[in-house]
Amino acid sequence: MMRDARIEQPFGDGIYPFRLGYGQITELQEKCDCGPMRLLSRLQSGEWKIEDVFETVRIGLIGGGMEPKEALKLAGRYVKDRPPLENHPLALAIVFAGLAGAPDETVGE
Repeated sequence: MMRDARIEQPFGDGIYPFRLGYGQITELQEKCDCGPMRLLSRLQSGEWKIEDVFETVRIGLIGGGMEPKEALKLAGRYVKDRPPLENHPLALAIVFAGLAGAPDETVGE
């Protein structure tokens, strides 16, 4: 079994798949101007920037299979138009799964 790092989480109006593969992590570090471990640290420590949350959710939706235009629209509606702390736990879960694998994945299989 390949470690996919895909998680399904409630977001906005439904439950969506999120995934940060290699390409998405590369894009995310460019958008957030830091490496993935630094981003994880910022999200965990409370020193995150508002775009850290938005870009993580947007890029995670794309990695989960959503078309980029739809991901931008959905993230705009449910991240930019909502209080920033509302989506912080989601962003943290997406980044952690992207780096460590999804919680239900068995290591070594």
